[in-house]
Amino acid sequence: MSEQAPLAGMPRRLYRATPTRLTTWLDCPRRYRFAYLDRPAPPKGPPWAHNTLGAAVHLALAAWWRLPPARRSVGAAGALTERAWRSEGFRDAAQSAEWATTSRAMVERYVAHLDRDDEPRGIERTVAMIYGGMALSGRVDRIDERGDELVVVDYKTGRHLLSVDDARSSLALAVYAAATARTLRATCRRVELHHLPSGEIHVWEHDGSTVERHLGRADDIATECAAADAAFAIGQTGDDVFPPRPSSACSWCDFRRLCPQGRAHSAERPPWAGLGPQ
Repeated sequence: MSEQAPLAGMPRRLYRATPTRLTTWLDCPRRYRFAYLDRPAPPKGPPWAHNTLGAAVHLALAAWWRLPPARRSVGAAGALTERAWRSEGFRDAAQSAEWATTSRAMVERYVAHLDRDDEPRGIERTVAMIYGGMALSGRVDRIDERGDELVVVDYKTGRHLLSVDDARSSLALAVYAAATARTLRATCRRVELHHLPSGEIHVWEHDGSTVERHLGRADDIATECAAADAAFAIGQTGDDVFPPRPSSACSWCDFRRLCPQGRAHSAERPPWAGLGPQ
């Protein structure tokens, strides 16, 4: 069947969006096409060591909170980190082992300051909402219940230090707060970035206007994505719809080898380049 315009007066289909999908479009429409539309999906480059580290830490913390409170010890957190560890992306076995030790210490240091009896409202919880033309969803690392309100907690393991501005400006965190409030039917305004390498916690308290601003921006991006998806469905796959947006991020793109503009713009990095100093 040929692609047809929706009938006048009929609501347009909701665009199913996650914060990652929306920001991928914003960063680079070509990468969006490679990641979400091309089938079969084009091959990615080698795995990144910093992503391997981040995944292990997130898995370990989720598993730690799922233990009975009496078993939530510092040592248990370290053991769970070791169990979740993989070696993908590291230069060699020695580098992987060094970072496994560093990551275990980082997780142990973090949980040492947590109240193991303070049960979160959600761990790796999927939350969702409808806004404008979007069906938004996302998975929150942790949702705390503090008094009558819920708090979104996002773990970060990257080498770069963060600030309050990162919490304030994050589209993902604002979406998580709004979707958490809608899904769990409770007030959720506070978002927190927990940067495990430094031990710093950066907090932002949203109000109705700031959340609305982020959601409006997300809906604008989703409208662009939906139009691009429709164009792709009828064979419009060129740069007029999916142009590359070369930037410093091209060094970290999984599809760098497929993009001449990205390769020309920034140098290739080895898979372990995103790790911080030991």
